[in-house]
Amino acid sequence: MPSSPNVSTAETLTARKAFYDEIAKQHLAPLWERVSSLVTRSPESAARPVHWRYSEVRESLLDAGRLLTAEEAERRVLILENPGLPGQSQITDSLFSGLQLLLPGERAGAHRHVASALRIFLEGSGAYTAVNGERTNMERGDFVITPNWTWHDHGNDGPHPVIWLDGLDVPIVNLFKTSFSEDGAGKDMPGGPRLGDSEARFAGALLPDGSNTSLSSPLLNYRYARARQSLAAMQLNGPVDPYHGVKLRYVNPLTGGPAMPTMSSALQLLPSGFSTLPYRSTDGTVFVVIEGRGHSEIEASPIKWVENDVFVAPSWALQRHHAESETVLFTFSDRAAQEKLGLWRDQRIP
Repeated sequence: MPSSPNVSTAETLTARKAFYDEIAKQHLAPLWERVSSLVTRSPESAARPVHWRYSEVRESLLDAGRLLTAEEAERRVLILENPGLPGQSQITDSLFSGLQLLLPGERAGAHRHVASALRIFLEGSGAYTAVNGERTNMERGDFVITPNWTWHDHGNDGPHPVIWLDGLDVPIVNLFKTSFSEDGAGKDMPGGPRLGDSEARFAGALLPDGSNTSLSSPLLNYRYARARQSLAAMQLNGPVDPYHGVKLRYVNPLTGGPAMPTMSSALQLLPSGFSTLPYRSTDGTVFVVIEGRGHSEIEASPIKWVENDVFVAPSWALQRHHAESETVLFTFSDRAAQEKLGLWRDQRIP
């Protein structure tokens, strides 16, 4: 009921509060009191620009390796937790990431989960991932996928520790309350194709005739050496995009869409001395430095990075990158999910 002109402001506020308290008992709330926080003028992310120095995280990982075995941990991973999202095990508003360690001779046993996972291999040799029984050996810079609800395990047959970065869409899965997982202990894991089968079938310019119904790529390992050659050729032949340098997106070879249904991934080359123009997009993005050194400005936060460092640009954060030497950055984000829902947007600022 509208207030009378003779009713004081204090009385009106008291009456409204009493009304709000009363309707709360019916599990109701006034939209007019909340609309500005529900429908914001532009994206408002709780995530912050943040930088992890690999040299520091590596020492902590090795300490973890001395404290517990891979079998005890199931996955010996240090979570890269965004300080704007404390206690939530998230690197951005929608993604999980961490660095995983296997010592020589160790194996991380098989399990499966609804969440999709990606790996970017950073250090060591002799490591492998097996997906539904098919092994792929991992080398520096390789981008390896684990489609959702596939059995997967990892091992280190080499003489030195191996480390890679994991990225998962766990927060997206949990948003929809659709998480399932299963431990492979005591189960007979499915026998898989021979080593390198998916690469032989799908990594070239020709594809086997037939259909594939999975939303994820059938190619398990996108070799860095092959992608690096493509970047070099594009740099030589041009043009170089003023906002991204030379950038290639990893795709599903059967569809041309993203390699995974919820996460986009890409590789970009910044020539030595190159500076990008200001850019922002709605997908909070994780950057991994595969080659080179340089610095970035994410909003007002300066970040100076070297090889294997990890840093984050939150949703709609203005970003610029400066390569002090020729640089290759691996990135992943939730762009794939946003594009499917018609939500993704970016802005190139002159």
